[in-house]
Amino acid sequence: MVKQAKMFTSMISNSLNKIAVVCLAVLTLAATHAGAQEYRQVETRKNATVKEWKSYPTRTLDRLPKFRLRKTDPATDEYGGWTNATYEATGFFRTQKIGDRWWLIDPAGHPYFFKGVAVFSIGHSDRQKKALEDKYGTRDKWAAEEMDHLRSLGFNGLGAWSSVEEVRRSEKPMPYTVIVSPMGRYKGVHIRRFGGKYLQHGWQNYRFDLAMVFDPEFDKFVESELKKVETYKDDPWLVGYFTDNEIPWVNDALDRHLTLLAHDEPAYLAVRKWFEERKGKKARVEDITQEDREAFSAFYLETYLSKVTAALRKYDTNHLYLGCRFNQWREELHNKAMFEVAGRYMDVISVNHYQRWTPDMEEITNFGKWSGKPFMVTEFYTKGEDSDLPNVTGAGWNVHTQAERGWFYQNFCLQLLESKCCVGWHWFKYMDNDPEDKHSDPSNRDSNKGMVKWNFEPYPPLLDAMKQLNDRTCRLIKYFDE
Repeated sequence: MVKQAKMFTSMISNSLNKIAVVCLAVLTLAATHAGAQEYRQVETRKNATVKEWKSYPTRTLDRLPKFRLRKTDPATDEYGGWTNATYEATGFFRTQKIGDRWWLIDPAGHPYFFKGVAVFSIGHSDRQKKALEDKYGTRDKWAAEEMDHLRSLGFNGLGAWSSVEEVRRSEKPMPYTVIVSPMGRYKGVHIRRFGGKYLQHGWQNYRFDLAMVFDPEFDKFVESELKKVETYKDDPWLVGYFTDNEIPWVNDALDRHLTLLAHDEPAYLAVRKWFEERKGKKARVEDITQEDREAFSAFYLETYLSKVTAALRKYDTNHLYLGCRFNQWREELHNKAMFEVAGRYMDVISVNHYQRWTPDMEEITNFGKWSGKPFMVTEFYTKGEDSDLPNVTGAGWNVHTQAERGWFYQNFCLQLLESKCCVGWHWFKYMDNDPEDKHSDPSNRDSNKGMVKWNFEPYPPLLDAMKQLNDRTCRLIKYFDE
């Protein structure tokens, strides 16, 4: 009897184990299936010269677990801030950390997440001028109608290189940004100094990929360029300023200064002085360590930032400083020392983000952790192969269709919303360049970066996906936070 009882117990135990294994397999399959359903697979490549297409998981709103699409965001004020909460109103845009999440606060005191479009401007080719006249009549009418269109898509502001004067003249403007370029303009002096010929063609046409922050003449350019911001200092619609764009903050800037510059150049003398104070009078280039490079990169960036922010605050104390638009992934975007410096001078860290199909959460979290400030993505885009443009140039990804451009937008922005230190993004850009305009920027000329074609004709599948996410941004923040 005891033996039979033991056999019966063993059979029950084996059966229960088998049931448990089956249940676990079913649950695992269900979980795997659910995970697969949350993501689309989108084929992409870096540009038309890359033959191989690669599939990436892409998160979209319609597959977000337990997120109700039928509900949209709370009402907004005239600036685009949500009226469901109110904080101190200063009459200008500012930043505030509420709990563990960073926010922009609009002039009326309402939480504002900057959903912007960069380069809100029109082309200058004869075909584009005629298209403007046929559709809108005047530039001011274009600006008014298209700002209404952007608002209808859930956008609430304008990024760098936008047509600021038309925006400011409008009876119903949008929040905007201004970019000033003291270092960019100083390159003209740099070119003339070396006879118009670069000893090395570098990123953004800086000789040896070095910004001339140590040149005494640069200080004059900072002053003359930043004085221009006086005209905006009392405008509540201005969010803030960028200075320059994608300066090459290379990791080995210390080595380059000491080995590539003439020994009578101001930059060489300044860097040599810094190096000797750190390492001693007899220090050689061969003695440079990685710690030296990191320390110098912080000193190098701080030299620039101390000059531009001093001039900026001299002429405008009301608006945010939005930084100098970091973009080199293997350089400043992984440099903790530089972010620590940036946090001492910038109100918001600006990043042009082209490296990843989906932002890496650890990487973007570091932006805020290292700097102690919020960040904003100020350029990102994809190019559609169905746009009739070659899409050879440009850093953004290529996809097959405009619908896939929209899915990329949702996937990219969902990751930014999940990050608690991101306060906005700017799609690059409003309009495709006219491919026949040989005077336009070659890096934009042949590529589908715009929300509208060169003749103002929109790309509906892209815009529909943008609107779907933009209209639910506040709810998505709550969804991720909870």
